[in-house]
Amino acid sequence: MRSMTGFGRGNATTGSWRIEVEISGVNRKQADIGINLPAPIAELESDLRQLLSSSISRGRVSMKLTLISESGSDSSLAFDKQMARQYVEAARAISEETGIETRITAADLFRAPGLFKIVEAQVEPAEVRDAALSAAKSALAQFIQMQEHEGENLKSDLASRISSIESHAAEIKELAPKVPETQRQNLHGRLKDSGLSIDLNDDRILKEIALFAERCDITEELTRLDSHIGQFRKYLDSKEPMGRPIDFLCQELNRELNTIGSKANDAAIAQRIVNSKTELEKIREQVQNVQ
Repeated sequence: MRSMTGFGRGNATTGSWRIEVEISGVNRKQADIGINLPAPIAELESDLRQLLSSSISRGRVSMKLTLISESGSDSSLAFDKQMARQYVEAARAISEETGIETRITAADLFRAPGLFKIVEAQVEPAEVRDAALSAAKSALAQFIQMQEHEGENLKSDLASRISSIESHAAEIKELAPKVPETQRQNLHGRLKDSGLSIDLNDDRILKEIALFAERCDITEELTRLDSHIGQFRKYLDSKEPMGRPIDFLCQELNRELNTIGSKANDAAIAQRIVNSKTELEKIREQVQNVQ
């Protein structure tokens, strides 16, 4: 089991470039992959996206790749000498025509638009492709390792809570057959207290008790509940992504618990349903972070 939360970092070197890759992941129902690359190697995005997609089933995953020049600088400052001369000549011409003294210092030239610009170091995507993929794979391995570590903690918590629901279900199975008899005793007691001289073996009374027993029969729901719990345990032991199927099973478990609670009409069973739904709600919260 893997969680959706994780972080990994990897790096590689090729030629005059060092490549650093960071991958982070957070919860999200669907897979959402974002990749941040320097513009010169933007064409590598498809390769990196394919790498991530093969290991991510859902969650918001962000990758950031940084290129660092081993020569000491990723960019350089370019100075347009010809344009600088034109600025100086223009200032001198204005001074001669107007008689106004005009001085241009070096600091003035730095403020002049177009004279200076930052030139990014050039890199060919093919030159760094293998190193970029190597760094990404290293970061992804760390990322998955962290997800698996957190996933083990999630698995332990989910197993404990589904065991609690299973225990409540076993208690409900023991209580369910007693419900019709309890109803029969209550009905007889109310008839006696009413003071009416009614034969307790009257067909109408027996029919009413039989109808109640049929309405409160929860055998099918308990069978399905057992099946869902068994399937839940299988997913916990699976090596495949299980977040979506477990989320679906939680919905089915909730449906069966609601039906049992409404049909059983018994205080002891209702209390166990409440306890089971409390555990189920905690499971659903945890499942939102399962890959």
